[in-house]
Amino acid sequence: MASILSAGTVAPDFTLRVTPDQNLTLSDLRGRNVIIVFYPADWSPVCGDQVALYNELLTEFHKHDAEILGISVDGVWCHAAFARHRNLHFPLLADFEPKGELARKYGAYRATEGVCERALFVLDREGMIAWSYCSPIAVNPGADGILDALEQLSKKANAHGHLEDAHQQE
Repeated sequence: MASILSAGTVAPDFTLRVTPDQNLTLSDLRGRNVIIVFYPADWSPVCGDQVALYNELLTEFHKHDAEILGISVDGVWCHAAFARHRNLHFPLLADFEPKGELARKYGAYRATEGVCERALFVLDREGMIAWSYCSPIAVNPGADGILDALEQLSKKANAHGHLEDAHQQE
């Protein structure tokens, strides 16, 4: 299993294709929590269940002011068909050419198979990795770790907000 970037590391910025004519840049999401989900391939059995679960939890993620991004080495057309088939409502990004370049930066590339690890990252509002996890490739990591990390970020933000409120009242 890969040695992925750990908590406390600044997440490498990137710009990847979301559709054939649209890009998404990570730094554009500063000020929000971001969930990055690297997964091996759109049509593999475990991946479908994994992204379907995250799709069901979108409202829960949004409660924590979090955006979720799915990333694999599949191309934009494959992502478009997969998202349509699975009725997904979050972006799938193509780490397609150069293949796996972003996954390599996050330590989430399996060079032997030419696919991404099943790796999860939760970034705070400043783009710092707050939590990361690499699951065995055949295992759906679920969402518990993501939700726990988002809870911790929310608690931290609320505590920080209360401190700011106290300073303003002085």
